[in-house]
Amino acid sequence: MEPSDKSLETTFNEKGELISPVLPQGVKNFLIDIDGTICDDIPNEEPERMGTCLPYPDALRIVNKWYDEGHIITFFTSRTEEHREITEYWLRKHDFKWHSMLMGKPRGGNYHWIDNHIVKATRFKGKFTDLVVKNRDVEVFND
Repeated sequence: MEPSDKSLETTFNEKGELISPVLPQGVKNFLIDIDGTICDDIPNEEPERMGTCLPYPDALRIVNKWYDEGHIITFFTSRTEEHREITEYWLRKHDFKWHSMLMGKPRGGNYHWIDNHIVKATRFKGKFTDLVVKNRDVEVFND
């Protein structure tokens, strides 16, 4: 389910040096949490619930819509590697479309992501909808 390297564009900086590949214009790289975001929050300490919880219908619809529009879907979860098989089974069982999954996201929240690419963050507050643009204050490095 990985996106092909053909979907990445070769990019050069102003000095003509090769830099990290980027997605084509308009394609987003979604990193989506699982527990508490696309289904009820299931703690790692209760793995028996991972296969039986139900997805949030709006999450299933919107995630699959984004996938069908050509965006990259990666699930990023605090579930551990030992939960990969049941998690992939659950995603397939409920017909989620995705490209990859990253396990072992740090638990506890209050994330601050630092990257050499543009990062946008959206906090899930109980309702999955299409995204809208709003201006907010963000923390940045002091130039």
